[in-house]
Amino acid sequence: MSNQRIDGVRLWDSLMAMARHGATQKGGVRRLTLTTIDKAARDDFRAQCESLGLAVRVDAIGNMFARREGRDPSRLPVLFGSHLDSQPSGGKFDGALGVVAGLEVMRTLNDLGITTEAPLELVNWTDEEGSRFGLSLMGSGTWAGVYPIERSYALTDIEGVTVESALKDIGYQGAEPAAPFPADSYFELHIEQGPILERAGARIGIVTGAQAQVWWDARITGQDAHAGTTPPDARRDALVAAAQIITLVDRLMREHGEDGRGTVGFLKVEPNSRNVIPGEVAFSVEFRHPDSAAIAALARDFPALAAEAIAATGCTLTLTPVLHYDAQPFDAECVALVEAAARRLGQPARRIVSGAGHDAVYVARRMPAAMIFTPCKDGLSHNEAESIEPEEAEAGCQVLFDAVVARANRSLV
Repeated sequence: MSNQRIDGVRLWDSLMAMARHGATQKGGVRRLTLTTIDKAARDDFRAQCESLGLAVRVDAIGNMFARREGRDPSRLPVLFGSHLDSQPSGGKFDGALGVVAGLEVMRTLNDLGITTEAPLELVNWTDEEGSRFGLSLMGSGTWAGVYPIERSYALTDIEGVTVESALKDIGYQGAEPAAPFPADSYFELHIEQGPILERAGARIGIVTGAQAQVWWDARITGQDAHAGTTPPDARRDALVAAAQIITLVDRLMREHGEDGRGTVGFLKVEPNSRNVIPGEVAFSVEFRHPDSAAIAALARDFPALAAEAIAATGCTLTLTPVLHYDAQPFDAECVALVEAAARRLGQPARRIVSGAGHDAVYVARRMPAAMIFTPCKDGLSHNEAESIEPEEAEAGCQVLFDAVVARANRSLV
């Protein structure tokens, strides 16, 4: 495949063009799912797909599938893609790299006049980030059967808008069921969102799987009262209690060594007034680890440890489970195709476990899957300063092209 090359300049220009949807003054993007800005990006994606002769369909949760027919109509399609939604202050490349690189794969096949044996489908998954409705991997999770669509539809943002109404508002509640269909495999290109590849001098990450995770929504209820008149022994300060749990999360993370991850990333204080003792605090709690047993132990032990940590505060704690999934290995044959492509192209590469959750994690429950990582500067992501080099984007896209085409053309005998 040495003469079958994607156009790196065209890829970069396309990435910069997509970044105009929701562009921020600091150079990032704010493209929250199912907003008018997301609609503009989706409309752009659809138009580009259709200009390439791809047939676009949308399912009931808004996932978009763009199909290029293969030579053999009896073969199952090879899927690849990622997501276009972003964090509130996100970067240009998180998710968008995989979708825009997928467009470049399709363009290159058209340019070279190549028809693969199996059909190809490029996917834009809905709401990977979970930043608006609070449920990460919502589109792929609903499609994979992890989340009932009724649950996903009923989720609300901070203004009370439901997922279902948001889909209708932007015209992306499709008629097709949000459910798995027969497919051969799935490949996803993504930035690493961490520093490992950059530190190792590797341009390609061969992703062997993703970490186990457990998340909760936490709520502490105390008593709001006057800050100046309420003595220490009469206080039930919900924020003080929350601080105890935040410290606990950090301690438990560090007890698991270099592989430990524990984060409280969202915090909402009520009534949030300078001279009122906080009476209620809502916040998120999550743990991640490559070992499913470590996460299972945290899922079992954390609620009791958290209750013990705030016992002296006089406050009450409610923990609502959000998600809990085991470490997800990726398919050995698909991973081997990624590794072989990187080797054939002479790209410095290393095997890596994903520290972040991705749509591929849930898709892998339904079909063979693999991921490709590119480095990002200083490992920084979920930040407007997120940055990659054009050469890194090109290398990742070329590995994606080679792996997808090899899978679609493989012998089934």
